[in-house]
Amino acid sequence: MELAWYALLGLFFATYLVLGGYDYGVGLLLARGADPARRRAALNAVGPFFLGNEVWLVAAVGILFGAFPVLEGELLSGFYPAVVGALVGVILVTVGVQLRSRPTGPRARAGWDRIVVVGSLLAALGWGALLAGMLQGVPLHADGHVAGVTHLFTPFVAATGLAVVALVALHGATFLTLRLPDAEAAPVGRLARRLVPVALVAVGAASALGLLSADVRAAARQPAVGVLLPLLLVAAVLAARVALGRRRPGLAFAATGAALALPVALVGATLWPYALVSTVDPGASLTVADAAASAPTLRLLGWLTVPLLPALLGFQAMCWWVFRGRTDGRAPVYW
Repeated sequence: MELAWYALLGLFFATYLVLGGYDYGVGLLLARGADPARRRAALNAVGPFFLGNEVWLVAAVGILFGAFPVLEGELLSGFYPAVVGALVGVILVTVGVQLRSRPTGPRARAGWDRIVVVGSLLAALGWGALLAGMLQGVPLHADGHVAGVTHLFTPFVAATGLAVVALVALHGATFLTLRLPDAEAAPVGRLARRLVPVALVAVGAASALGLLSADVRAAARQPAVGVLLPLLLVAAVLAARVALGRRRPGLAFAATGAALALPVALVGATLWPYALVSTVDPGASLTVADAAASAPTLRLLGWLTVPLLPALLGFQAMCWWVFRGRTDGRAPVYW
């Protein structure tokens, strides 16, 4: 039962990264210095999906709190700079997108756009640092608590955070190639192709630092998976480049979405059966079973979650169907 709930937690968080990732990617692209009309067009493209995408984060946090209370406590205490930074970023993006549409002048809108850029950067860096910190192992002591936060300030964590930023920017660009009119999508498509080597370099640097890190190697309980999934991530980014070159934005978007989901699978599968691996006392490492709530609690949560997942999927499908196609009303060539 613990495995099913852990997989569901990973599914919800990965879905949030894929859907919220293009929100933050579009937000990062506002820093290109484009004219106000192009910035407005980019935000209009993402606007119908924006708040619905955040629901997946709320659902993931709900599962974490209810099904894995021990893990939740250690994540909040041992990773609070990353978690707080990411949540502040989410709030800044939400506030910026909502308030820039109020009747204000060009200077005020430009200020809100800068807030959206900063929030998008914080969100991408924060979630990347959280995943890297878990994969790297934590100073978890015999008393069951993580000591300090210095484990978040390592080259591997920094490189992974930047890699997630690069992937998010690429994902946002491929999303805009789906949504913007042809005349505006073409330059964004060229930008997306230029972002592919940036993402590959960032992912390669993070992977190399992970292989060189003694903590990462020691924390890996399934090292073969830890090598395979980064290779799949690189393959997904390369597939996106091929799809963009052939003007198949749907395939490119699916590929960049897979690239953002794979880091979540990498952490969960590489550490299994542990949720947190201790770098100071191997016997203190926290297994998924130990982190989970009691069996009656998980059964009760199951009755609450059974109607939740179809509702979330149905809402997302309805939103994509209603607002399908480009913002000028024409359908793109998906495949």
